[in-house]
Amino acid sequence: MLILVVNCGSSSVKCQLFEMAPERVVARVRVENLGTPETVVTHESEDGRRGRFSAEISDHQTALETVLELLGHPKVDGVGHRIVHGGESLTGSLPMTDEVLEAIHECIEMAPLHNPAHLRGYHAAEALLPGATHVAVFDTAFHQTIPPEAYIYGLPYDFYTRYKIRRYGFHGTSHRYVSGRYGELAGVRPENCRLITCHLGNGCSICAIDRGRSVDTSMGFTPLEGLLMGTRSGDVDPAAVFFLMMREGLGVQEADALLNWRSGLLGISGISNDMRTLLEHCRAGAPRARLAVDAFCYRIKKYIGAYYAVLNGCEAVIFTGGIGENAAEVRAECCRSLEALGIEIDAEKNAAARAVEADISAPGARTRVWVIPTNEELLIARDTAQCIRELR
Repeated sequence: MLILVVNCGSSSVKCQLFEMAPERVVARVRVENLGTPETVVTHESEDGRRGRFSAEISDHQTALETVLELLGHPKVDGVGHRIVHGGESLTGSLPMTDEVLEAIHECIEMAPLHNPAHLRGYHAAEALLPGATHVAVFDTAFHQTIPPEAYIYGLPYDFYTRYKIRRYGFHGTSHRYVSGRYGELAGVRPENCRLITCHLGNGCSICAIDRGRSVDTSMGFTPLEGLLMGTRSGDVDPAAVFFLMMREGLGVQEADALLNWRSGLLGISGISNDMRTLLEHCRAGAPRARLAVDAFCYRIKKYIGAYYAVLNGCEAVIFTGGIGENAAEVRAECCRSLEALGIEIDAEKNAAARAVEADISAPGARTRVWVIPTNEELLIARDTAQCIRELR
C-alpha cells in the first residue's frame, strides 16, 4: 500500500511518500516560501539522492503538482492530511467526508493560521488524486481523553457552552507516536505505562499519558499556552497583557503578534529563537541568552513535576522534537534536581544521544529518561492505511 502524507502550512507544502509493507519512506519533498521570490523545492529519494531548486510557485495546487511530478506521479492508495484543529467533535483519524470538512471549517476561528492551509492542501490533493482515499489526522484528537477538570478554564461556563473555549492541546500525533514507540523499545504495553512526553522544538508542549491516554497537556485553547517556546510566550498573567496593551497602545492583532512572534526565547534573549544559537551565546557568556535557556528549562521542570503529581508517579520521561532530540545540555538542566521523583540521567549517555533512540537514565534510576525521535508522518501514514483497510 502506497500512502502520501501531506502537511500544508500557509506558505509551505511538506510531503512524504510511504510504502507500508514493509514500512519505509520512498521519498520526501518540501516546497517552502510559497508565493515569494524565495520559493525553494527540496527533495530526497530513498536511495539517498537529493536535489534543491528555486521555482515560481504561488499556491498549494501548483506546489502539489510539483511534488507529484518529482515523485513520478505515483498511484497512491491514500493521502494522509495533517490537520491541526479538530475541535471536540473530531476525536480520531477519519476519511474526508462532507461532514468532516464542515467540522474542520468550523474550527478555523480557533486555528486561523493552520486549518485554512490544510483545507487548501486537501482540495488541491483531492483534485490531483481523485482515486485515492483522503484521511484527516488531527493534532488535537489524542487529547480528547483529557477529563473536564483538566480542560475547563476558570471562566464563566457559558463561554464554554457558547464558544467551546477550553483546553484542546496540540502535538498530539507526536505525543502518541513517542509514547507508543517507548512501549515497543521498553517491552511494555501502553496500558501498563504512565509517561510524561516532552515535545521540544520551536513549538513546545508536554503531555501526561496514563495507560495510553492523554490526561493533561500544556498547550491549551491555542498553541500559545504552556511552555516557553521559540517565539511564543507560553504561560503569562493575562493582566500583564492588558497592562501592555494600555501602556503601549497595542491593538488586539498587535498583542497577538507580540505573544506569538516576538516573545519566548527570542523575546527574552533579544538574540534568536534557535536553541543552538542561544547555547553558543551561553558558552560565550551572554547573560540574556543564559536567562532565556534557564527560563525555558525551568518551565519544563515545573511541568514535569506537575504531571508527575497528576499521574501519581510515572515510568518514564521522554524527550522528542528538534531540541528534545538534540540538545543534551537542555535535557540535563530539565532533569537536574529531580532525584526526589526518581529522575536521574547518565551524563555520558545523555551527551552521546543526538537524534537517536536512547535510554539516558542513570543506573538504578526509578524513573527512566528516554530520547525518542518523533515520526509524526509515519503515524499519519499508519492511520491512513488503517482507515483504508476499515473501508474495505
